Amino acid sequence: MEQKNTTSLPGFILMGVTQSTELQLPLFGIFFIIYAVTVMGNLGMIILTKLDSRLQTPMYFFIRHLAFIDLGNSTVICPKMLVDFVMNEKNISFYACATQLSFFLLFIISEFFILSAMAYDRYVAICNPLLYGVIMSQRRCHMLVGIPYLYSTFQALLFTSKIFTLSFCGSNIISHFYCDDVFLLPMLCSNAEEMQLLIILFSALNLISSLLVVLGSYILILLAICRMHSAEGRRKAFSTCGSHLTVVVVFYGTLFFMYLQPKSTHSLENDKIASVFYTLVIPMLNPLIYSLRNKEVKNAFYRVLKNQFKIKT
Repeated sequence: MEQKNTTSLPGFILMGVTQSTELQLPLFGIFFIIYAVTVMGNLGMIILTKLDSRLQTPMYFFIRHLAFIDLGNSTVICPKMLVDFVMNEKNISFYACATQLSFFLLFIISEFFILSAMAYDRYVAICNPLLYGVIMSQRRCHMLVGIPYLYSTFQALLFTSKIFTLSFCGSNIISHFYCDDVFLLPMLCSNAEEMQLLIILFSALNLISSLLVVLGSYILILLAICRMHSAEGRRKAFSTCGSHLTVVVVFYGTLFFMYLQPKSTHSLENDKIASVFYTLVIPMLNPLIYSLRNKEVKNAFYRVLKNQFKIKT
């Protein structure tokens, strides 16, 4: 096969979620609704945690940043995908692909460590309630958010710059619905194995380190709950952790499903389904989980509505 450098071409062609023409319109409707709910839910959570004075706590500070990350992650992927559903040619320019990859990596890596910071916050709240205000100071909260953003930005720029400064050979068709580093590697003329090893090492580091913090925090929380003599105290402790634990199980469960499948059952279609789930469905579910399972969020929503109604009248 004749080799050609795709850097001289307008860009790449995304294969999309499916090639079936009959499913394009129904899928457009489904993903449009998912994205609309995602934007309203996460933007609403950001605004609500900023406006309501009772939600000015470390826990809601982290929830606000999780909502920002989920909104960003979904926005990087979904609008382009919606356009592709109604376009005959699913093209993406070279620089647009690089931009999409860099922001996708930034948001997805940030989510790992924001979830870890939230687990640590719940550990301090339950195991050291009297020192909670001192330990979870404003400075520490900003550090627990700022460091993941800087670290994820470093990784995003590292991978994107390394991949897109190399030459691409052969076909410029990406067998996915967005620019993902895993699907770009087979298109590289050289250094693909080196890049693959680098991606595996950093991915393992991100997954294992963040998961260890989450598991360690919840083991200590569980031990603290078991030592509680009051049934009401145990119920409140479980209630405090319930929403975050649900989000963690859904997020990590999807990643394990995607990356730990046996080779005999692993397929491109399974990868696409898992990718749809953690890039589009989870960002939609997270604000719903935190709002439906949390009385404080519900009460804050009613208070904000009531205040806004009073101002208008």
